[in-house]
Amino acid sequence: MYTVKEAAKLLNLTEHTIRYYTDRKLVPHLKRDKNNNRLFDDEALNWLLCAKFFRHCGMSIEDIKRYIDLCLEGESTIKERYNIMVKQRDIAQAQLEEAKKRAKYIEEKTNDYYNFINGKISDDVNLIKWKVLKNEKPLPGKDKS
Repeated sequence: MYTVKEAAKLLNLTEHTIRYYTDRKLVPHLKRDKNNNRLFDDEALNWLLCAKFFRHCGMSIEDIKRYIDLCLEGESTIKERYNIMVKQRDIAQAQLEEAKKRAKYIEEKTNDYYNFINGKISDDVNLIKWKVLKNEKPLPGKDKS
């Protein structure tokens, strides 16, 4: 069994988030000690992990609760849960692609600064001259360097 603090550390969540999720009934059958402190077993950690990932995909607390309720209803809800997972998978994949674009953009700008600092390029690396994407036109109204 894990305390709130231990569960937060294991799942890379804040203690506040753990308490919030449990207060919203996102952890079915939550156990408590004699002092009413929350205790988490592996099953509870799995519910928290599910909530964490769904939240990071932008799912509302209400929709997460609905998914959990469906899980507790049993096999008759498999198709509905599958559809929820497909939707969340697609959202996560889109977020991953967007993150890759951001990382590539930052990497290119970092390389530009490095090359400028080391005299490998003579052009200014001022933001006003940055292009929207590599090999594209500068932003409207900006220099055409």
